[in-house]
Amino acid sequence: MRDFVITVLAVAVAGVLAGPLWSLAAPRPPYVVTGQGPLLADPSTQALIAADGWFAVITGAFGLVCGAVGHAVSRSGRPVPVVLGLAAGGTLAAYLALLVGQAVNLGAASVTASGASATLVAGPLELTARGVLYAWPTLAAGVFFGLEAVAGYRDSPLRRPFGGDDPYAPRSSYDISDT
Repeated sequence: MRDFVITVLAVAVAGVLAGPLWSLAAPRPPYVVTGQGPLLADPSTQALIAADGWFAVITGAFGLVCGAVGHAVSRSGRPVPVVLGLAAGGTLAAYLALLVGQAVNLGAASVTASGASATLVAGPLELTARGVLYAWPTLAAGVFFGLEAVAGYRDSPLRRPFGGDDPYAPRSSYDISDT
């Protein structure tokens, strides 16, 4: 249980760090200020999609790093609590990155020139595709399982089915046991 809790907390701290990075990288959609309040200036703006894409890229990169670090740390202990902690912590971290990124609002406004009667302002940072919240835990667990499969195969006794002596392996011409 201790390994699970430590993994979740460590990954959650990384989520707090990923939020400002997303806020810096993602563009803000332009809004026009009207008498009824702010309205999206261009409904076909790519800024909304770009914010989702940047969130997926940043949290996905964090997930890859967390999966590799989690695997390296768990090699001496029990891997099951660590991989479960990566999945749970990655979900929590992605949600924290979303909250922190929306709260800090650090990025530059991508607002084009406005006319004399309209004032354009940068809108808030939002996540429209909620499915990208699963990039972090999916990639963290995927990297962990991939590295575990490679390490498990390398250390497996199934690679040496005859106890290390393979009677079907090609013999070297320098093998003195043939004499």
